[in-house]
Amino acid sequence: MKTLERIIIKLIIIQLLCLVCAQGILLYTDAGSLLSKVIQYEGVGGMKIIEHIETFDQK
Repeated sequence: MKTLERIIIKLIIIQLLCLVCAQGILLYTDAGSLLSKVIQYEGVGGMKIIEHIETFDQK
């Protein structure tokens, strides 16, 4: 049982590290705008961040 628990804990740690790396890539590079279909759909690709927020907040 202890070996199974160790494997699960290692998998959780690996998953967390992958999540942090992916979030870092999406937040601190231009990859987020290339991968996001919402930005392409809304047509806000060339706007400033304030204009993005205003566009997405419209109801």
